[in-house]
Amino acid sequence: MKKRILLLCFPLLSLSAFAQTNTEKTTSGNPIFPGWYADPEAQIFGKEYWVYPTYSARYEEQIFMDAFSSKDLVNWTKHPNILKKEDVKWANKAMWAPSITKKGSKYYLFFGANDIQSDKELGGIGVAVSKKPYGPFKDHIGKPLIDKFHNKAQPIDQYVFKDKDGQYYLYYGGWSHCNVAKLSKDFKSIVPMPDGSLFKEITPKGYVEGPFMFIRDGKYYFMWSEGGWTGPDYSVAYAIADSPMGPFTRIDKILQQDPAIARGAGHHSVIQNPNTKEYYIVYHRRPLGETNGNHRVTCIDKMEFDENGHIKPVKITFEGVKANPL
Repeated sequence: MKKRILLLCFPLLSLSAFAQTNTEKTTSGNPIFPGWYADPEAQIFGKEYWVYPTYSARYEEQIFMDAFSSKDLVNWTKHPNILKKEDVKWANKAMWAPSITKKGSKYYLFFGANDIQSDKELGGIGVAVSKKPYGPFKDHIGKPLIDKFHNKAQPIDQYVFKDKDGQYYLYYGGWSHCNVAKLSKDFKSIVPMPDGSLFKEITPKGYVEGPFMFIRDGKYYFMWSEGGWTGPDYSVAYAIADSPMGPFTRIDKILQQDPAIARGAGHHSVIQNPNTKEYYIVYHRRPLGETNGNHRVTCIDKMEFDENGHIKPVKITFEGVKANPL
């Protein structure tokens, strides 16, 4: 009876959370939590770090999403099944690359589903909503937000970005094409740009997939993944612009494999501790010796800048990062 009362008193903590907490750890270690997880999006909500990854499995098994939270980047708590196929009536497989934002009192989770290969198939980019960062999330509009190939971009790998003026944009695209679209205030539709267009192609040289954007010192840092996602050449490059629309001219590659540590480092996100101002890159990679394309793990390392504001090449590690509470 005592165990049952304990679980009822703490409904937000799963059994796996108790097992994963280890106060003796001094660094996060890489991977930061167990299991095959990829395409991680990191966010900060209140006094907690959050990571929303793809469950890395065969597309037919990739039908749910978990989330992970931490107060210090070292000890992580698992929140299972925040979104499931059953919560999205049009989704049947390949639910991946979540991107989340908080607006008002709600959390909006953008995700890809079904891996559509043409405009004749049902699927694309959807939106789910919840009152809590750990869900449960429910389909926001009952259909995909983007369900067609615009400018040859497969509707996958979405990233929701809030600009300085409060406008939200969606960067997305596979098949080596990237679009930006302007989101409506209720996140239920795409609204026209000033020129009347709905989707603007911004594809930089070398782009394959996995777009990400952040602002630093008034500049827009646009990042993406290059190479093949199952290969050792998977990596991350970036550009800097004065506008969220670009133009984005490739500067350099900043994240890639280290043959002594892991292969295929890519599909990332970036967070900054607002107090210490330190930046971190959260990404996936393939452990040495793994040949299964879906055997990817989520990792974190420090990301630094030089005196010109350029991103220094990231050193991937087994140690990860030290504790840095918010």
